[in-house]
Amino acid sequence: NSYGNISSSFFGAKFGRHIEELLVSPMPNWVILGGYVAGAVLRGVMVGAIVLCIAMFFTKVRVPHPLVMVSSVLLGATIFSLAGFVNAVFAKKFDDVAIVPTFILTPLTYLGGVFYSVKLLPGWAEAATHANPIFYMVNAFRYGLLGVSDVPLWVAYALMLGFVVVLAALGLWLLKRGVGLRS
Repeated sequence: NSYGNISSSFFGAKFGRHIEELLVSPMPNWVILGGYVAGAVLRGVMVGAIVLCIAMFFTKVRVPHPLVMVSSVLLGATIFSLAGFVNAVFAKKFDDVAIVPTFILTPLTYLGGVFYSVKLLPGWAEAATHANPIFYMVNAFRYGLLGVSDVPLWVAYALMLGFVVVLAALGLWLLKRGVGLRS
């Protein structure tokens, strides 16, 4: 939800040309990016919390590491928000916004060990899964919720923080340069 929220809202602002009001205002680029990202993260976390509340009606939810679960959710939502922002900046039409979730994020999610442990895979498939960035987000969350992970927790956090830094820097650079925003 974090990805879809920011990519559609930022692209909508770009398409409706009211993003120009933000760009000519005295507001710094980090505030613009931070506002869009915070809104998308909040929406993603709210949807996740609602799903968790509904799940509690059907099963007993025991969280052995709540701090890990919450921090991995926030980092994951931030990563998806920043990636959605980058997608929205480059998108020229509405189909461009939908192509990344459909053909990149969905396959990476299914191949990221969401429904299985990568230790069950043959060696080549396990190695390929380790190249999937979503795999590390899934495992950090899995450790927080279930207490088990296929990778060391510090590796998952290091990679997630690295993605946040890289995507935030890219988003700020794109705003500063006006890539896809100024004609």
